[in-house]
Amino acid sequence: MLVGVPKEIKNHEYRVGLTPDSVQEFVVHGHQVLVETRAGIGIGCDDEAYRAVGAQVVDTPEEIFSRAEMIIKVKEPQAVERKMLREGQILYTYLHLAPDPEQTKDLVASGAICIAYETVTDRKGGLPLLAPMSQVAGRLSIQAGAHCLEKAHGGSGVLLGGVPGVEPAKVVIIGGGVVGENALHMALGMGADVTVLDRNVDVLNHLEARFGKRFNTVYSTKVALERLVKEADLVIGGVLIKGAAAPKLVTKSMLKDMKAGSVLVDVAIDQGGCFETSRATTHAEPTYIEDNIVHYCVANMPGAVPRTSTYALNNVTLPYGLALADKGYKAALLDNPHFLDGLNVYQGHITYEAVAKDLGYTYVPAAQALDH
Repeated sequence: MLVGVPKEIKNHEYRVGLTPDSVQEFVVHGHQVLVETRAGIGIGCDDEAYRAVGAQVVDTPEEIFSRAEMIIKVKEPQAVERKMLREGQILYTYLHLAPDPEQTKDLVASGAICIAYETVTDRKGGLPLLAPMSQVAGRLSIQAGAHCLEKAHGGSGVLLGGVPGVEPAKVVIIGGGVVGENALHMALGMGADVTVLDRNVDVLNHLEARFGKRFNTVYSTKVALERLVKEADLVIGGVLIKGAAAPKLVTKSMLKDMKAGSVLVDVAIDQGGCFETSRATTHAEPTYIEDNIVHYCVANMPGAVPRTSTYALNNVTLPYGLALADKGYKAALLDNPHFLDGLNVYQGHITYEAVAKDLGYTYVPAAQALDH
């Protein structure tokens, strides 16, 4: 199979779909790989690093999209890239379609086969291709939040861990999944006063078993959430509903009761955000202030640490990508029901139920679509 790796063009996105090591795996399996010039520069890999493992480096994205049978990316295709997709071409990347009707419309019109990293599952019901980026984003959320709390960035001027004789910041983490667990890990390491809310007691038990009683766990109710957000210096939104738009848990009215200069970090922004006042930002302009509250809503947070993120992502995406190339997409998807969960758009049909429901499309089950 001819595989194409374009350079990412989203604002301040430095990750790349395949590392040189991953390219070499495709080549060893008998496939050809096209890599756009300077695609890997953000992770410290120049064109020569890709040529050395057998890739052909090309000058333009147009050549990648016109020639490749499968496009491997990191972020969802931007409008200019979506215009280059063609019928029957495989797109393998993060998509996050539920809050993005324009992208969905374009992918349906393209006739392409679109497989989303974020909805591939595993035997335990986990999201193995989303997990490493959730780990990175969870850890970054505390780092970013601490930065935003500085007075020069609009924050209240509170040091996350405090100092002897001065209280640390109060951090509230909404959701104890992969994002929440990694945010907790960082927040405790920095000495913050942390509370985690979740509606799954098993999740709270797991976190306490791992970290001990160095933080507070609270079963998430509307009353508990309102009380804790009101007291918080930093709120991390890490709630995920697989493939669907995130629920709006922190309302605009709650902001009026928060302390001026407090910070909201919305890690769920790729799925529309879990704060009512959230709107996607970029690394170029990561924050805005509404009702005296600093909002950090960067939609590609792991792009800030592209080397770590790209290698972590390739560790989990490579085996599935090789299966697509080795077997062809139909056999690769039908042989693995968990991989089949990743098929979101197939030749004009929406094949992921949550996306169809959120955006008003007719849902066609993935296996049924592949049978035609």
